Formats: sequence, structure tokens, C-alpha cells
Amino acid sequence: MDFTYFKNNINRIHSLQLGGIDAQFKLAPKIRSKYTEEFIQSKNPKKAAVLVLFYPDKNNETNFLLTQRADYNGTHASQISFPGGKFEKHDISLEKTALRETYEEVGVETNHISIFKQMTDVYIPPSNFIVTPYLSSIDFKPNFVINHEVAALIHVSMTDFLDEKNVTTQVLSTSYAKNMIVPCYKLNNYVVWGATAMMLSEIKELIKKL
Repeated sequence: MDFTYFKNNINRIHSLQLGGIDAQFKLAPKIRSKYTEEFIQSKNPKKAAVLVLFYPDKNNETNFLLTQRADYNGTHASQISFPGGKFEKHDISLEKTALRETYEEVGVETNHISIFKQMTDVYIPPSNFIVTPYLSSIDFKPNFVINHEVAALIHVSMTDFLDEKNVTTQVLSTSYAKNMIVPCYKLNNYVVWGATAMMLSEIKELIKKL
């Protein structure tokens, strides 16, 4: 998708209705439950936010950024995610969290980024986080600078993302289940599943309306 076309349609994307959890659960593992809002609130989940950053590549093709988390002793080590992290009191808002974490993790200056839509929250049971994704854009490909939390940057073209051939399944083992078949995206030879795939599923449904 041409980035100029994408930029010209941002107002339309902003006005489109979200697919919500029904769109997200098209890419959710079968083991994953649709928890009620009451159940989630009863768990007193920690708040977090991530940034979905769209930008042009050298051919003016629309790309967005994913990161591979560093290998550490934690629930989400080495997984594929968007830049983002835990809400801190000094952030004031979750939007500020997404921007701050993006700067810390991949070095993109906040003043260059324009946030244009808030997506549906995703609850992550293993770590008890409720994550708010934000769609954003920047008019050029940034000079990304990663910190210790990031092992690799993944530049995904919108064309590849929208290609149905890149939706598949994979047998995976996690801390809470062994050898389970999960729906996923195969993007740039990376397997994207779980909460990130659920977020992408709702984003994809939105973009396909253009």
C-alpha cells in the first residue's frame, strides 16, 4: 500500500468502527478464553500500552514496526511485539506510555509521531496485563536505535501483512501449554502469535475497509 494513499486515508481509518474482541479472536489460540470485563477487572490487571507505528520505506510502501523481545527470564522473552510497555504514574496517560516506551526501546522521537486511533484493549492472562494499542504514523522512516530490551527490528510491509497467505498455524509450547496449535502470522520469517497477533487481526480488519 502506497504511503501517500495511507496518509490520505487516516481520517477515514479514525472514523471506522472497531471490530473489537470478535476481530481479535480470529487469531487467538483455542485455549484462550473471552473473559468478561468483570472478570478482568476482578484480577486488577496492570496497565500497559503499545504503539503501532506506520511509516514509508524507500519505495514509499507503507510499513509498520514489530520488535523481537530480548531473551530474558520472563513470560514474554523472545516474543514478537509492538514497542510498548507498562504504564508509569508519571506518564499521565496510556498514550504517553506508548510514546515513551517507543522512544526508550527503538529511539523514535515523540514529537515526530502522530497518534490517530486507539484500538481495543487486549488482556494477557499469563502476565495479568491489559494492553491498549495505539495506531500512529510518521512521515519518514526513522533512524531506529534499539535498547537492551529489543533483540531485533522487524519492518513489515502492509502488502505482506494483508496477504492472506501469511496467515497460518504453528505448533508451539509455552509456559502454560505444550505442543498447542495456534493461529499466527508469518511475517519476514517470524512467527507472530498471541496478543500481538490478536491486535494485528483487528488492525487488518480495519485496513481492509479502505
